[in-house]
Order: sequence, then C-alpha cells, then structure tokens
Amino acid sequence: MVLVRGGLAVLALADARFPGGGHVHSGGVEEAAARGLLTDAEQLRGFLRGRLVGAGAPQAVFAAASAHATARGVAREHWRVLDVEFDARTPSPAQRAASRAQGRGMLRAGGAAWPAPALAELTAAVPRPHQPIVLGVLAAAAGAAPRDAALSAGYLALSGAASAAVRLLGLDPFAANAAVAELGTELDRIADEAAAVAGDDPAALPAPGSPALDLLAEAHDRHHQEEVRLFAS
Repeated sequence: MVLVRGGLAVLALADARFPGGGHVHSGGVEEAAARGLLTDAEQLRGFLRGRLVGAGAPQAVFAAASAHATARGVAREHWRVLDVEFDARTPSPAQRAASRAQGRGMLRAGGAAWPAPALAELTAAVPRPHQPIVLGVLAAAAGAAPRDAALSAGYLALSGAASAAVRLLGLDPFAANAAVAELGTELDRIADEAAAVAGDDPAALPAPGSPALDLLAEAHDRHHQEEVRLFAS
C-alpha cells in the first residue's frame, strides 16, 4: 500500500495540473526566445539537456535529501541548513525568488493532499522554503523514496520549460514532448546519483550549476519589470 501511495504522489507532483504554481515559470525559455537563442525544436533539445544538468540535477539532489530527512526525522535546525545550502547553490537572486515562490505554491497544494508533521517543522524553520525541499517532504510524506522525489524534481525542471516553449514559440507539442522523453536515461542517472547522496551532510551535496541560466533569469527579471511578460521567470 505504501508503494501505491508513494507512486501516486510522484505522479501527482510531476503532473502539470498540480496547482503548485510551476505553470507561470518558463525556466529561462522566455528570455532565451526573446533573444533569439531558442527558435525551434532542435534548439529546445539542447536547451532542455543543459537545463536538466544545470538546474534539474541540484533540484533532484535536494529533493532526495529532503525526502530522506523526512523519512528519518530530523531536528528543526536541519531544515534551515538544507535551505541555506540550496540557496548557496542558486547564485541568481531571480532564480532563488522563483524557487521560493514555487515552494509556497507547492506547500499550499501539497499540504492539503499530504498533510504531515514534517511540513509544519519545515515551515517553522523556514517560512518560505525552496521548491525542491518542499517536494521532497511531500513525496516522503506520501511514502515515496528519495529517488522518486529526485525523479519528480528533475522531470519538473524539463516539463515546465518544454510547455513554455510550446506556448511561446508555437512549437509542435509532440516534438516538445519527444525532446523531454529523449532525456529519460539522463534523468534516471541524475535520480540515481541524487538518491546515493541523499543522506550526506547538506554542505557536502553536489553543486552543479548553469551560469547561462542564471544570466537569463536575471535578464528576464529586469525585463519583466519594464514590460509585460507571459511568465514570471
């Protein structure tokens, strides 16, 4: 029964219809498209691969670590440390703000579906936690393993950007989804690696990054204040 509940949570958390607020974030796609850096399905493939490695991987690591912490029970201070360490791995202020905004949305929706003591402990320690940390708590509360939480986090890093590309560029949705599916093996590898380090000291967790995505996020944030944009980030 635990496996069934956990499996359902993983599917629900990764579903675009889950009201966590991810649909208003493009993951850098809007700024890249505005600059002419992303124009077709072939370029989307490359963009998604870079986004998975540069953004999806650290999100997967911290989702797995959060799920592991929830399952074993940790002191309140651990949540502060986990949040601070993810903050340190997100150098762009705009990306940090987007992650916390999505964390807030996921807290509201996920807390209604999978209420758990760990959520109260998390928010008592960190009132506006990062999205991957919230995702990990919710996944574990529903019975999912750290690897499953990592898988959801990595997939969300891809699916939101692919959906945004369809809306912004008028791409064939079949081609966009094929680009996501092509990264299945890479996503599995990232989830495996995230699960392998889920119990490590938060300070020792991997810190991959993508300076290009950071620059796109900062540019989008500046332009979003000057003109109307479809996406918040």
